[in-house]
Amino acid sequence: MIQYDPRAWPTHLVTLRGSVVPAILSRVLVVAAVSAAVMLYHTRRAPIPELPNIAHGFVGLALGLLLVFRTNSAYDRFWEGRKRWGMIVNRTRDLARQVLVWIDGNPQLRDRLVRWVIAFAITTKRHLRGEREAPEILRVLPQADLDRILAADHMPLYATEVIARGLREARDAGELSDYRAMALDANLTQFLDDLGACERILKTPMPFAYVMHLRRFLAVWCLTLPFVLVHPLGWAQVPAIAVIAYALLGIEEIGVQIEDPFGHDHNDLPLDDICATIEKNCLELLERDRERGSIEPAAALP
Repeated sequence: MIQYDPRAWPTHLVTLRGSVVPAILSRVLVVAAVSAAVMLYHTRRAPIPELPNIAHGFVGLALGLLLVFRTNSAYDRFWEGRKRWGMIVNRTRDLARQVLVWIDGNPQLRDRLVRWVIAFAITTKRHLRGEREAPEILRVLPQADLDRILAADHMPLYATEVIARGLREARDAGELSDYRAMALDANLTQFLDDLGACERILKTPMPFAYVMHLRRFLAVWCLTLPFVLVHPLGWAQVPAIAVIAYALLGIEEIGVQIEDPFGHDHNDLPLDDICATIEKNCLELLERDRERGSIEPAAALP
């Protein structure tokens, strides 16, 4: 995700990084070419009847409403994804804190559980991106654990299973009371709720009929616009229509780019940065726990 200064107007007017221009340029050129062809036919072959601009304008209003709904729906999905990842950040911090404070007498188990909390965030990121490799887990877990994660069909679910078994181990050993075990398990349940919400966004795109109808409507409207402007604007209609097509096609493309916010595109959520923050926060908690003499420094992991 691009971090930017909202006041940097001059930069935003010329930059292409993060812009929809590369994605829609070919479509805009097609519309401009059709406009030029209509004008050539009108000037060199035979006059073209002028379409009523009022009727075309009213149809454009309906098209505008469809585009607004499209982008609003896409942004709702984007923001819902960001809220869910915000909750994952909060729950990982809370679960790590509870594990380090509430589990008594088993420093190795505490260390292992906090590291698996980090692994849950990383595997969730990879799972939502449809990726099976996760080399960054080696910063917190050994290769044997990574191999078990990669062997699981659902990597984040496996991570929560390992954490749950560790909590049961602490409870059975009398290192964790039943009440505290329930509170810790509630955080795991929230993990799965947030993961499920992200999967819902990922696996439920906009209804195909809506997207298909909008694109057909948009294409017909743009390609018939030259017949409306051919008489009043003449050749000036070509750049004018190109600008109009850029605006409308750009709005539609923005909706496409943000409706699935978990990928690697410039306008997707910064999941790498979020997971790095989770890792940093949890390891910081572990370091402070070691400084209090609770556990010995862990051996360097590969």
